[in-house]
Amino acid sequence: MFKLLAGLLAAGKLGKVLFSGGTMLLSMFAYALVFGWRYAVGFVLLIFIHECGHFLAARQRGLAVSLPAFIPFVGAWIQLKDQPHDAETEAWVGFAGPLLGSAAALVCYWLARQTGSDLLMALAYAGFMLNLFNLIPISPLDGGRITAVISPKVWLAGVPLLAALFLWRPSPMLILIGLLAWPHLKTALGRGAAVHPPGYFEVPAETRVNYAVMYLGLVGFLALMSYTIHETLGATTGT
Repeated sequence: MFKLLAGLLAAGKLGKVLFSGGTMLLSMFAYALVFGWRYAVGFVLLIFIHECGHFLAARQRGLAVSLPAFIPFVGAWIQLKDQPHDAETEAWVGFAGPLLGSAAALVCYWLARQTGSDLLMALAYAGFMLNLFNLIPISPLDGGRITAVISPKVWLAGVPLLAALFLWRPSPMLILIGLLAWPHLKTALGRGAAVHPPGYFEVPAETRVNYAVMYLGLVGFLALMSYTIHETLGATTGT
């Protein structure tokens, strides 16, 4: 054990592991103050699995990537130290997070149906909604990274969705996302300095179609599951 810790420390990895784990525990503590510790642990683990999808996909494509870092009531992120060289790589890394996160939420849903657990059902709903939100087609959300391979102009469809969400549930986080999205939206409009290198969006038409089908399929699945669980929870509570 001591040799392992010494090896991690020598490789400069122990501090990164402690930072990632520390922010994860901090998020669990913060959520527990509001929702209780059982829900907090489950919800943060769902976020962690989502981020693991990005991490594994980035490593698969040979990109240097950091461990997940968490911010309570905001979410988590991984830092790509090597930026993708083309839109298809970015789309793959972006798609892997919601894909693995949706699988984790589906496991919660299956277990909830088997056991009758309201906690697991609530976690399943949160997981589906979390990944559905991330698929809004606007960068820096995962949906923006995925739809970039289809066409940057798809990002423009994310603007009214983000605005409608803000009108429904105003949040400073949505304002921050809008500010971060602005340089990418100028790229979609063909204005301002280019955010990506020349040839970044040049991918085969078959690749665009494949990602469009996968993206719309996952959005449809998450929307259906979110609606189904919402109705189930509403029937349980009598609302």
